[in-house]
Amino acid sequence: MGNFFGTDGVRGIANKELTCELAIKIGKAAAKVLTENNHHKAKILIGKDTRISSDMLESALLAGICSLGAEGISLGVVPTPAVAHLVKKYGADAGIMISASHNSFEFNGIKLFDKNGYKLPDETEHKIERLIMENDFESSGKIIGKDLGIITKCTTAVDDYLDYICSTVCNNLNKNLKIAVDCANGSASVTARKLFKKLNIKADILFDNPNGININDNCGSTHLENLKKYITDNNYDIGIAFDGDADRCLAVDETGNIIDGDNILAICGKALKQNGKLKNNPLVATIMSNMGLKVFCKENDIDFSETKVGDRYVLERMLKENYLIGGEQSGHIIFLEHSTTGDGQLTAVQLLSVLSGTNKKVSELKIKKYPQKSSEILIESSQKGLLSKNKNINKYIAETTKKLDSKGRIVLRESGTEPKIRIMFEHEDESKLDGLINEAKEIIKNNL
Repeated sequence: MGNFFGTDGVRGIANKELTCELAIKIGKAAAKVLTENNHHKAKILIGKDTRISSDMLESALLAGICSLGAEGISLGVVPTPAVAHLVKKYGADAGIMISASHNSFEFNGIKLFDKNGYKLPDETEHKIERLIMENDFESSGKIIGKDLGIITKCTTAVDDYLDYICSTVCNNLNKNLKIAVDCANGSASVTARKLFKKLNIKADILFDNPNGININDNCGSTHLENLKKYITDNNYDIGIAFDGDADRCLAVDETGNIIDGDNILAICGKALKQNGKLKNNPLVATIMSNMGLKVFCKENDIDFSETKVGDRYVLERMLKENYLIGGEQSGHIIFLEHSTTGDGQLTAVQLLSVLSGTNKKVSELKIKKYPQKSSEILIESSQKGLLSKNKNINKYIAETTKKLDSKGRIVLRESGTEPKIRIMFEHEDESKLDGLINEAKEIIKNNL
């Protein structure tokens, strides 16, 4: 059960793969390990999104936590980054978020944060994994009587979190911007309306009526069609969309075009640079970021720091090098000065702050993107490292990269979850993409 928590917690279909029994074990293991590590009864915060299964899993986690003598604090429905922020503010030993992010309602997940709002240290995570595997929680005796843990409900979580979001911007936001906000029927449904009220900005709030099964259902940052139509039909200046747990943010400009994570990084990064706040001068992004972002950085004298795919690698680079801003195309943007993780509502506020400081429309702030096309090939083996070990494929990548020069690029990578090779090409001439993809597929098929 190594890597039991994966790169972003435990995920699965609720009550099938992610069961109450498993949630109880996770609660027990977290309580036991954290109590032993800190030499006091652990205090653990729990937040959740709006999925129908979140109440069930919260109850199971809290039962496990209390049965091992720790204290469980229920934050209710909150965004994932609220848990990361509040665990430190409230002096808790850990935080747990129940969410499957942008996935549909039948899925759910359990993600753990340490006392500083970061992913649990590997050593602590491995201890928890071993306990779950061994299912031995009573080696030092059964907890009974007055030693049992208690559950408390926190009623200030949303306001405390939103006060912190508002504190990250000066009171210079343009009150005349016409804004629409898509809450994905998820966690932002309980925060977005309050946030814009605290900022004294009028915003029309959409998809904020969760019923347990409509989270991310044709709405939110992964389904922007309805927001795009709403923006253009009603002459809005900008549309903002969150995902189910509100740790991501994408936007739509006044023409209905998408402002993705690359664009948000460019817009906010340039503003930080102009204000002398871009510490050590780089943006951090993954290998999947568009070439247009690299070109933009070069044109604006900003360094570009590239990582593997995954926000955990972006954060690792930022912490190691003391960089302030990084993220992914998906809208998972990290402002390390303010937060330990991606935060959709923080990102929205930062974007609106930049927009308020210009006389430009959102569409005028976008970077020029290179046309991009992706494909994938199923492979028989799930063995890792197939690409890196294949000399012919590596020769092809090197030759293709040289041939493309500054006009385009190729990215081949193995899927982290499926037996697939993922192919991505970018080229300034869109008509060449199909031919390049087909050529890559042939090379891979003939050599794997």
